[in-house]
Formats: sequence, structure tokens, C-alpha cells
Amino acid sequence: MEFRDLKRQYQVLKPQMDAAILEVAQNCNFIGGAQVTQLEKQLAEYVGVKHCITCGNGTDALSMVMMAWGIQKGDAVFVPAFTFFASAEVIAFEGATPVFVDVEESTFNMDAEKLDEAITRVEQQGELKPRAVIAVDLFGQPADYPRIEAVCKKHGLLLLEDGAQGFGGRIGERRACSFGDAATTSFFPAKPLGCYGDGGAVFTNDDETAEYLRSIRVHGKSSAGKYDNVRIGWNSRLDTIQAAVLLVKLEAFCRTELEAVNRAAQVYDERLSDEVRTPKVPDGFYSSWAQYTLILDSSSQREHLQKYLKEQGIPTMVYYPKPMHLQTAFAELGYQKGDFPVSESLCERVVSLPMHPYLDESDIHFVSNAVRAALELK
Repeated sequence: MEFRDLKRQYQVLKPQMDAAILEVAQNCNFIGGAQVTQLEKQLAEYVGVKHCITCGNGTDALSMVMMAWGIQKGDAVFVPAFTFFASAEVIAFEGATPVFVDVEESTFNMDAEKLDEAITRVEQQGELKPRAVIAVDLFGQPADYPRIEAVCKKHGLLLLEDGAQGFGGRIGERRACSFGDAATTSFFPAKPLGCYGDGGAVFTNDDETAEYLRSIRVHGKSSAGKYDNVRIGWNSRLDTIQAAVLLVKLEAFCRTELEAVNRAAQVYDERLSDEVRTPKVPDGFYSSWAQYTLILDSSSQREHLQKYLKEQGIPTMVYYPKPMHLQTAFAELGYQKGDFPVSESLCERVVSLPMHPYLDESDIHFVSNAVRAALELK
């Protein structure tokens, strides 16, 4: 059994996928081919924003927004303590200071009330200038943007939606990657919409930001010409082959895959919710199920469950075993164990089960039965 079965996905999409890749190889437009422009147009239309700017990976997408906003030393950028390292890394990379915020245990996402408290505290201390918030759509579920946007508006901060795991989710009829002042996503192969390598994108309705991003992804080039560089940038383009792959996958994602992962999550819920804490999606929210993550009672129970499932040939993953504020790279910020109790507790107790659009109901029954058997043995 695969944790996220990209092999099965390829077999289902093989005729279209092979044709799309072969077309790029035959035309030899490996950089900046028509498929890139086509993909950007389709992604912007799907999300419901004016501009989509593709780039080399999801981390570059976050960094490019930080650059566009002029985030720098002396600035405070607020980010969840329970997330992947890149969400905070890009803040420090620009010389700014990540200020961590605890999350809601029920959704794994940034707690808007704790965010308000953190911003107020930094304002009162006066050592850093609050500039922006990076909210993360963890495990496929959008963060609580109605509340987070209100907090940002109250304090006059920019809001970046890190939708690396959230593409396809929504709140009401508004889709993930359309919230805040800008949004990003990742096309890493295991993401809800993934390519066959690295890739990423930024979404925005702001014309000036979009122009800046298109420039810096190609060495700060001018719109007037290739060798007229008007600013310092870098090289972060989405290859044409990856765009071709994503065009095929986007069609399947919209047609069947997004609905399929939600059906899979529903079956998991029905079979496990009376035995263990299963993920909760609030009313009005819709997840793209990048992960299906359980909350166990303790780290020892998690260890037992993972060992038992491995013996049955069932893969599991822990996202994430260490919170941001306790990462060695951020030791100089002075955070201590106990500062963010919800994030710390989740890191000790969460475990993710196999989840992808091509899980058969029999696969889910097999995994669920094994989970129940393991917990009954403990």
C-alpha cells in the first residue's frame, strides 16, 4: 500500500500524461512554453483571482511575496508554530523575525485569537515592526480567514495565505489561494495538485505585485526586454514539462479527484470516529485532504499504532514531530518548551493515514480495521 499512490494515478492518467509530455519533448519548448501560460490562466480562473504567477517551488513562491512586500530586518511576520519549516524559514531568510502563534487543536490551523494577542504584544514591546501574517492551510483545510482577515485589518497587516497543502479547499464558495493580499501554493508531487518534480505559484489580484513577481522570477527582467534587468531577482521558473503535467492533473483534480478524497475522508470518519479523534472540518469549510490526520492520546500510543500498522504493510507519517519554535535554527529567538502548548501537544500525538483519490473503499476498510485493532490492543 502507498501512502499517496502516485503510481496508480499515473496509470489512470497515462494516455493523456504521456501525450502531454511527448508534445513538450517534440516541440523542445522546455522553458516558457505555451503550456505555462495556459496553466497560469486556468489556475487563476479556478481560484478566482486576477493573476497566477508560477515559479520553481512553493518555498520560492513564499519568498517572492516576502520580497514583493519589502519584508526586511526589524519586521515581525506572524506564522503558526505548527507547520512545515518553509513557512517560517522564508521570513528569516529576508532578515525579518518570525513570531510564532499557537494553533487550534480542532483544525490544526492558526488560532485567530492567539494571533491578535501576539500582534498586540509585539506592538506594545516596540522592538519589531509588525508587517504581515502568514496563515497556513494545513492538511488541506483553509485557515479561518474571515477571523484572521479581521485581525489583520484591525492591526494594518498584510496577509499571505500559504496554500501549499490547501489547493482545492474552500470556505463557502470562495476557494483556497484567493484569501489575503496574496496566496501561494506548492506543486510538490505529494500535494493535492502535484507535478513530477518541484513547482509552485503565487496568486494575487494586485497588478503591481504580479508585475514584480513576473520580473523577479527571471532575474529581475523588464517587461520591455529579456536583457534589460530593472531589479535584483533570481531564477525560479516552472518548466514547461511540469506545466504540461499539471494541466492533465488539474483536469482530473476538478473532474474526480477532489470529490474522491472527500469520499475517502467520509469513509474513514464513519469507521474511526467512535474510536479515535478524527479530523474535523468546520461548517462551511471544505478540505482538499492533503493529509488525513488522527490525534491520539499520547506519543506512546502513536508509537504503538505506527508499529502495528507497519507490520500490516500500512504506511503512516507524522506531520510534524517538532514545532517551529523548538527548531534548532530558531534557537536564538529564545522560545522555550511550553510556550505553545497546543502545537507541542499535537507534535507528540498526530499521525497521518494513507490518503489519496485512488483509495478503494476496501483499502480504507483494511486501514481502519487495522487502526481499531491496534488501539484495542494498547
